[in-house]
Amino acid sequence: MAENGGDFAFTHCESLVREGDPDRYWASLFAPPDKRPHLHALYAFNFEIARVRDSVREAMLGEIRLQWWRDALQGESRGDVRANPVAAALDDTIVKFRLPRHALVTLIDARIFDLYDDPMPSLNDLEGYGGETSSSLIQLASIILTDGSDPGTADAAGHAGVAYAITGLLRAFPWHARQGQLFVPEEVLARHGVVREDVVSGRGGPGLNSALADMRAVARRHLAQVRTLRRTIPAAALPAFRHLALVEPYLKAMERKDYDPLHSQIDLPQWRRILALWRGTF
Repeated sequence: MAENGGDFAFTHCESLVREGDPDRYWASLFAPPDKRPHLHALYAFNFEIARVRDSVREAMLGEIRLQWWRDALQGESRGDVRANPVAAALDDTIVKFRLPRHALVTLIDARIFDLYDDPMPSLNDLEGYGGETSSSLIQLASIILTDGSDPGTADAAGHAGVAYAITGLLRAFPWHARQGQLFVPEEVLARHGVVREDVVSGRGGPGLNSALADMRAVARRHLAQVRTLRRTIPAAALPAFRHLALVEPYLKAMERKDYDPLHSQIDLPQWRRILALWRGTF
């Protein structure tokens, strides 16, 4: 468990992840009990960074908040960083498992994109974004699960994170569209004759379903790559990949006849989510 005096910080992180990131929370329960608090610290940090846009009124305020986290990770923050329970638990986890701080700073830098309504130019850009956020989390979780050693999972984590990130962004497509934010690359939309204005206005256009089908195919390609690399994932690190078991069920839900990309909420009942995670098939 946590170091003396850190119980509250880790408990706070667990509550945050359970409410805000249920996929990773339920997946974390397949990890050894002594590793779970540290996974929750990592995932709580990610949750805090991911929700910055929704918690500020202006992009500049979001940049200031992200800068606080950068400074906290680099030991340059003013004030008592330990007063923030997520920062305190994360710092304990970084020290205990020798996590590379630069990977966490890179994750923060990638999330600057979230603060603005700039288009995602290309598929390569989107895959890079997924790599610096979702893939990085999987790799860091793998390091925790292997007691700070190199788990040898960099390639598998790279593909796994992109598959999960794209699936998550497709699930959030209606919400992002209403906010004027599009993560589907411009080049993919243009290929199917879709323009941003039609999406954010709620009209969509005839090519939107085809563009999103292309994105589901990309997610599945990365998932297939993870399967070919599964033998490179040590047994101890598998819980870091467990939430991948939800990718295919989510993608299939988007292929139902009644799926409306601008209005459908793609989710799974809790029992189905837990069953998929228990089976652990990806």
